[in-house]
Amino acid sequence: MPFTLDTSHWLPRQPEEIFHFYADAFNLERLTPPWLRFHVVTDPPVTMQAGVEIEYRLRLKGIPLSWRSRITVWEPPHRFVDEQLKGPYRRWVHEHTFVPSEGGTLVRDQVDYDMLGGWWADRLIVRRDLRRIFAYRQERLAEIFSG
Repeated sequence: MPFTLDTSHWLPRQPEEIFHFYADAFNLERLTPPWLRFHVVTDPPVTMQAGVEIEYRLRLKGIPLSWRSRITVWEPPHRFVDEQLKGPYRRWVHEHTFVPSEGGTLVRDQVDYDMLGGWWADRLIVRRDLRRIFAYRQERLAEIFSG
C-alpha cells in the first residue's frame, strides 16, 4: 500500500538560487536532522544529473543504514526526482519542485513511499518521523535563504 507525504513552503529567493543549492548533493547533510547522523559517502564531486547515483549512511532509530538513490529526473531550475535504489523503504520516490511565487519560490516536496508494516508502521512511526524530518528541513532552508 503506497503512501504520500506532501509538504510545501515559500522562500524569499528565486528558483534558480534554490535549485543551485540543491544541486550540491552534500547540502543534504545541512538539511537533515542531526539525530539521523546522515552522511553522504559518495566521493565528491557529484555532478547532479539524471542517472547519477548517490550513496548515504544514516542511523534510523539507532540502526545504521545504507541508502542509495538515483536522480531519475533533472530539470533545472524547476524540478528533480530522486528514487531509492537501496534503503529502508520498499519504495521511495521524492519529487522536488520549485515554483516562482509572490517574488520568491514555493518549494514543494512530494514523497511516494511504502515500507514493511504498511498502514500500521506508517501511522505509528513512519509518518510522524517524516513530518519531523521535513519540518526540520523547512526550518533550515528558512535560515539559509531568509538572510
